[in-house]
Amino acid sequence: MAKTKILFVCIHNSARSQMAEAFVNTYYSDKFTAESAGLEPGTLNPLVVKSMAETGIDISKNSTKDVFDFVKEGKFFNYVITVCDEASGQRCPIFPGAMKRINWSFEDPSALTGTDEEKLTKIASIRDSIKATVDEILKTL
Repeated sequence: MAKTKILFVCIHNSARSQMAEAFVNTYYSDKFTAESAGLEPGTLNPLVVKSMAETGIDISKNSTKDVFDFVKEGKFFNYVITVCDEASGQRCPIFPGAMKRINWSFEDPSALTGTDEEKLTKIASIRDSIKATVDEILKTL
């Protein structure tokens, strides 16, 4: 049986979508395969890399990808899930054949202020929320 393909999209593909992709591919690879991309690919957030390492998942070698390259390549996804705010999620391109498009709204780690330790605490909260949402939703897909 073919695995269900999920694409996670956010603005820069530097944090939220990378975390969601990693959780799916680490814990649910028996049924799902995930990729992630951004509307305006940026640089992987080093604090997010550190936060994910705290869970035992290494994303340090990941690169950011452009969602529009996936469209040009004609990639197929069963689900396209935006993990940015609703307005930004509306900028996501339409993927032909995608069964469903879903929006999960999570705070942007790149917009956090404070010391690195304060940011890491907030990123851990965002990370844990993403993991909980992945766990909950994938049970129903």
